[in-house]
Amino acid sequence: MSSLDFGVMAAYFAIVLAIGAHFARRAGDANDYFLGRHHMPWVAVMFSIVATETSALTVISIPGIGARTNLTFLQVAIGYLVGRVGVSVWLLPGYFRGEQETAYHRLESRFGLLTRRVASAIFMTVRALGDSVRVFATAIPLTIVTGWSVLTSVLVVGIVTVAYTWAGGIRAVVWVDVMQLVLYTVGGVVAIIVAVRMAGGAGAAFTTAAEAGRFQTFDWTLSFSVPYTFASGLIGGALLSAASHGTDHLIVQRILTLGTLTNARKALVGSGVLVIMQFALFLIAGALIWAAGVDNGTMPSDEIFPRFIVGYLPAGLAGLVVAGILAAAMSTVSSSLNSLASATTHDFYAPLSGKKDPAHLLVVGRWATLAWAVVLMGGALLFQSEETPVVELALSIASITYGGLLGTYIMAGVMTRTRQRDAITAIVVATVAMVVIVLLKPPPFASLAWPWYVPLGTTITLVTAFISQRFGVRPSPA
Repeated sequence: MSSLDFGVMAAYFAIVLAIGAHFARRAGDANDYFLGRHHMPWVAVMFSIVATETSALTVISIPGIGARTNLTFLQVAIGYLVGRVGVSVWLLPGYFRGEQETAYHRLESRFGLLTRRVASAIFMTVRALGDSVRVFATAIPLTIVTGWSVLTSVLVVGIVTVAYTWAGGIRAVVWVDVMQLVLYTVGGVVAIIVAVRMAGGAGAAFTTAAEAGRFQTFDWTLSFSVPYTFASGLIGGALLSAASHGTDHLIVQRILTLGTLTNARKALVGSGVLVIMQFALFLIAGALIWAAGVDNGTMPSDEIFPRFIVGYLPAGLAGLVVAGILAAAMSTVSSSLNSLASATTHDFYAPLSGKKDPAHLLVVGRWATLAWAVVLMGGALLFQSEETPVVELALSIASITYGGLLGTYIMAGVMTRTRQRDAITAIVVATVAMVVIVLLKPPPFASLAWPWYVPLGTTITLVTAFISQRFGVRPSPA
């Protein structure tokens, strides 16, 4: 890469830090730092939701999937939209009753404080693991572009991200997300234009990819081992999205920054439409990069897009696209840091210490942000030897707890006789079971495709809660 490319990347980092400094002056207390005083515009939140769930995984892994396979991943994205519609109808209204600081506050009112803490602790543990993968994913293009070690790449992205997140809180996170979404989308469009020219024009490029089956979108196979079928995409994608956007504080925190239920629904459902378009963009980019003859079939799929950027994009544009990848990574990491700090502050520190002063909680929240930054950067170094595409690895890790969390919210709404003990038993049993299934893959789950993890975890949660409710020891009547 040229000095112009590095100049573009440096300018991007400078703008991000300037945004953080600007909003630092407006973060007067914990309510503003974590929730923006519920005054954020719904369009900005919609873009922020998309940028937050995208991360570097989409920008790096999805083109690789498009280059090596086809567009069947879009079936999962269609399920994402279905899940968001369900969340907007059944779960969102509960978040706008009273004052709620985190996604798990509502569980306290239904089951008790211990349930809230268990759910929050599970969220923080798996969120830290999943986002460690995302931080590692960012190191892939940086090491290819700069020649830095993975450690150096992780530190650079981590330090810049924590700087603006620590300073500006959720306002800085949301508005930087908006800028980052635009940036990496432009990067995907630029990659398509260059790949088409390399392949001999649009007609030749699209014909070559189509004849090789790269544009196949639907797979009607009925199978639990094939990852991207219509059934697994629709059911698994819907429940995964319902869990991530209805119970995961990473996304729910954005929803809580909005003042009305109507705006929350517009932001959430709108983000589902944008995500389908975004996945289509990067899958098609990967298919056309393959049509241009860039993929030699020997490199890991996660390196196809970064190496295309470095080797084939002109000076300036390469730096822009790399900045877009960094933007995608930083948007998710910053959101994760702020949501982890929020859960730590409101679900644990405040109730345990008894301190409720918003100004004091702002200080605690900022220290928690720094602590979680260290955890994520350290965890990123644990995934260097993984051969699984990072997007599938991160979604698999997230799926360990998503079924348990979603099942807990479902039982809270429809299983009226369940108590706190039943809820805690169910979510713990489901989480332990999914750790074994996802990480150890025992028979008969060795070949189970990852989109089925959340449906399975949700089922285990509800069945366990029913058994605990039905056969558990109940206190004697007074």
